[in-house]
Amino acid sequence: MAKRGAPKGNQNARKHGFYSQVLDEAEKLQLEQAWGIEGIDEEIAILRVKLCELIGKEPDRLDLHLEAANTIARLVKTRYNISKEQKKSLKEAITKVLTEIAIPLGVKSLIR
Repeated sequence: MAKRGAPKGNQNARKHGFYSQVLDEAEKLQLEQAWGIEGIDEEIAILRVKLCELIGKEPDRLDLHLEAANTIARLVKTRYNISKEQKKSLKEAITKVLTEIAIPLGVKSLIR
């Protein structure tokens, strides 16, 4: 899969990005690096660490613990969720492989 985001060295986000006026230089660099990250696994891991930190610092703030845990749960659900469109595309791809390759060759010839 192709790497998403701006090419290495691109300064557009720092100069013209939507958030450029409210980010300091360090945050702009972090944003630039974040563009190369695909998926949400890292965000889930960071939130888990922060929840643990929150529980240690604010043990009585169950409302915050619950909110953070719910956020993590939603991200995990999103991480493993396949959209209806993705399911349809996958089904079409499998059907195409079966009709164009497996059936003409004989399905048994593909299983060795």
